[in-house]
Amino acid sequence: MRVTRACRAVVSAVLVTAAALTGASCTASSAGRPAKPTATSPAAAASLAALRAAQRATDGAASARVRSTTVMGGQLSLRADGALRWRDRLTGTLTITYTGGATAEQMRALGVTSMQARYLPDAYYARLGDAFARRAGGRHWIRYAYDDLDALDGAAGADFAEQVRNTTPGQSVKLLLESDDVRRTGTETVAGRRTTHWTGTVEVADVSDAELRAQLTRAGMTGGSVDIWVDQRNLLVKKVEKGRTTSGGYTQTAYYDDYGTRVAVTAPPAGDTADFTELAPQS
Repeated sequence: MRVTRACRAVVSAVLVTAAALTGASCTASSAGRPAKPTATSPAAAASLAALRAAQRATDGAASARVRSTTVMGGQLSLRADGALRWRDRLTGTLTITYTGGATAEQMRALGVTSMQARYLPDAYYARLGDAFARRAGGRHWIRYAYDDLDALDGAAGADFAEQVRNTTPGQSVKLLLESDDVRRTGTETVAGRRTTHWTGTVEVADVSDAELRAQLTRAGMTGGSVDIWVDQRNLLVKKVEKGRTTSGGYTQTAYYDDYGTRVAVTAPPAGDTADFTELAPQS
């Protein structure tokens, strides 16, 4: 198959899309790392205990249905819907629809307005449709093996692979635990569930987790805010992350329900799949 500029553009745009979906907070594993805050009052201690309970419960639920909207300044906006499982490694499927931004316009020019994403333990797959297949030797899917992304020159590929490996809804709570002004704002009904609303701001330079701070910095993040809504079972119902980046603003809103749902996903047929290293070979 002849590699074209269009194929290279699609390979790059799919990575931008996938990275956007992981969210600002999904960039480091929480395993074995203590949370930053130290309670200085009974009220603060109660807040930290509630947030840590939410992180444990949400991570422990292992799977959920997810719907989200993401905006990255003028670069990209999209919505996603599907089901994800995050025990051990992230697996699941999402249907992603481009709704605006320069990357979306680039994809539309190539005949792509939406795609299906599949997360497997060893790779990320994206189905681009018939217009892309005509440019890719009849194949509809692109495969991004995490080991190959790790081997790319520069940090972008490796950071994306690490983000996907460690993405869980509970990571939003982890980032909120890095906030110096986290607070409970009251109770609200969200998606028919009674929830407690927590909010806080985070400055990347003040993040205590060195790996998380480094990854956020490489992603161009400088700071932002995190809002979460937690139900009576300590499960995350909604999150809103707003970030400042070196290239503009970032906002992601996500809703979670049907925790513990069964998530079954398989790799696409090999004959209908092109590897990203074939479509965009590294020089």
